[in-house]
Amino acid sequence: MKSKNDFGRMFKEAGILFAITLIAGLVLGFVYELTKEPIAYQKELKVQKACEAVFNGAASFEEMDANLIDEMKMLPVKIYAQENSVELGTLYRAFAEDGTLLGYVIAVTSTEGYAGDIELMMGVTAEGMLNGISILSISETAGLGMEAGAVLAPQFAGKTVNAFSYTKTGAAADDQIDAITGATITTRAVTNAVNTGIYYFNTALREGGNR
Repeated sequence: MKSKNDFGRMFKEAGILFAITLIAGLVLGFVYELTKEPIAYQKELKVQKACEAVFNGAASFEEMDANLIDEMKMLPVKIYAQENSVELGTLYRAFAEDGTLLGYVIAVTSTEGYAGDIELMMGVTAEGMLNGISILSISETAGLGMEAGAVLAPQFAGKTVNAFSYTKTGAAADDQIDAITGATITTRAVTNAVNTGIYYFNTALREGGNR
């Protein structure tokens, strides 16, 4: 049988543990409040820079509420994305200094990369030209798939096509992308992600219906 001293010691230890937990929780809460705004600012800055990288002619970018897009238009987009192992991300509108809509910045992620997901952003003008793409996250094989940003990204810029295909024998048309040697899986993943973004624009965003 436990003595009164034993119970007293147990309550004392429990009280100390509670006090430590309470203080730790208060400290974590304080740190969170202290760092919340700087973290949010850095995140916003990162997004701004990513948008500028694919749409350097825009003066500002505004996140668009995807719920404002007609669901009847979005349904085929979602099906197309699923078929190509692509996830749709945040959508931004790109504006000129005078407020004119220049186009969109679309975030897409391919889940069929060789070593993991490939996240990228792409800028599409209101006329349907692919202004450029920027790879935000990639973990492919060094010296092969990791060259996607340097080898693949420039090939998409300035093109107006409905969809891209990739080739191992050298691109002979605007809608062809020269694959990275030894990294066909990465090339396919990036190409499918870009094609999904183009399909998104053409199906749900074009012609001013959701501007």
